[in-house]
Amino acid sequence: MNWNLLLFVIFPYVALALAVVVTIVRWRTRPFTISSLSSQLFERRKLFWGSVSFHWGIVLILLGHLTALVVPSAFELWNRVPLRLYLLEITGLALGLWMLAGLLFLIYRRLSEPKVRAVTSIMDLVVLIVLAVQVVTGLWVALGYRFGSFWGPTVMAPYLRSLLLLEPRPELVANLPIVVKLHTSAFFVFLLVFPFSRLVHVITVPLGYLTRPWLIVLRLRPARGRVP
Repeated sequence: MNWNLLLFVIFPYVALALAVVVTIVRWRTRPFTISSLSSQLFERRKLFWGSVSFHWGIVLILLGHLTALVVPSAFELWNRVPLRLYLLEITGLALGLWMLAGLLFLIYRRLSEPKVRAVTSIMDLVVLIVLAVQVVTGLWVALGYRFGSFWGPTVMAPYLRSLLLLEPRPELVANLPIVVKLHTSAFFVFLLVFPFSRLVHVITVPLGYLTRPWLIVLRLRPARGRVP
């Protein structure tokens, strides 16, 4: 069996197809399930510290990965100066550690708070585990195979673009270290479980709030002499 063909061609397309189809079906047939199902009412302090660290870390790192995919030449130009390359690598590592700290805090909160644990589903735990694998392997790559911002745009970016253009080139990742392959595969696993999780709520953008008329909130006061 050709594992590179299975993991880096067939599986990515299956994961993407399921992510799109299941999300649309869920949105059309079960729209009220597309929610974050926030557990903030049960516990706030740990949620704040874990959520802020994780969300800011992952947003900034994803922006970096997206930039490398869309305009890899910008990374190549930036990294021509060694000092700038070091600064970019250190920044990425710091963001990864920040995101990992937030994720561990969220996992600890899920397991340590009885009320939060009571509303935690199996899918919540699966998502947290997949994200943990993604973050840990990313840090492993950053520490063990340095200067990913240099070789990433020249190796991983062309591979991902080949998938998007429906001209897959698995040979680009065939000889990469196992941990890099694991990091890449973990992303596709996350894409696969995404439509089945509460994270699907990120697709909802409340654009209607920009055009709807203002709401006037009236406070009703009970009549005098009557018990409210």
